[in-house]
Amino acid sequence: MSYSENAPQSGRSSNEAPVQRSRAEILDRYRRFRAVSTKHNSGALKCLSSEALMEQARRLGVARGRTLILGAEDELAFAFDLALYARQGGRKRPLDRYAASQRLEQDSDEARVLDAMLAARFALVRVERRHPEAGLIVRDLIREQEFWLVDQGLESSAPIGFKMATRVYSPDDFHMAAGVFVPLEGHLLKSALERRPLLLRMDLHEAIEDRRFAEAIYREAIRAGVMERVRFQDPPGLAGAAA
Repeated sequence: MSYSENAPQSGRSSNEAPVQRSRAEILDRYRRFRAVSTKHNSGALKCLSSEALMEQARRLGVARGRTLILGAEDELAFAFDLALYARQGGRKRPLDRYAASQRLEQDSDEARVLDAMLAARFALVRVERRHPEAGLIVRDLIREQEFWLVDQGLESSAPIGFKMATRVYSPDDFHMAAGVFVPLEGHLLKSALERRPLLLRMDLHEAIEDRRFAEAIYREAIRAGVMERVRFQDPPGLAGAAA
């Protein structure tokens, strides 16, 4: 993922030290995990009905009936994120159904990444500083925790102090983003919550766990055109990394 202010219009340890691996080793591990997660996402999507996806797209305002209405190329990624990861009562998510169908070796990267994806959490974070080897140290603004986030696009494009909403999971001693993020520019968060008064009546620690919190932020980002300055893309060298 990457962020640019000038783009064309259209749970593991959070400790950053000690690091016993080189930058190249960390990035190789990250690319491997990213490729595995892409494979798992593709499998989970096969457990997602087209109607469930369209219903989520309608809730985000990017579909009318069965017709998609997209202002930016990547807006549909929000519908996929919510459909795959967000919990709705006791209903099983497509990701849960996919995981139940897999028979993976317990200590394999495939099992490690899938377990982490199942426990992914939505978060509002601020970039605090660069990690000494690779990635960023970010602060979860609601849970008041710092953690190590490895993402090549964000590392190269997000300035110190940059705030964003994203979903993260931890397959190693570092965290990764599940695939989408929203820059928290201006009054976006305030506007998103004002359009969902129920969330304003909740404690923030409760609200952040509610699927409607992420949905409200995604919908406001789409409405405000924020995503026209964001591009989601796989890191260089990803192809074949999961083979």
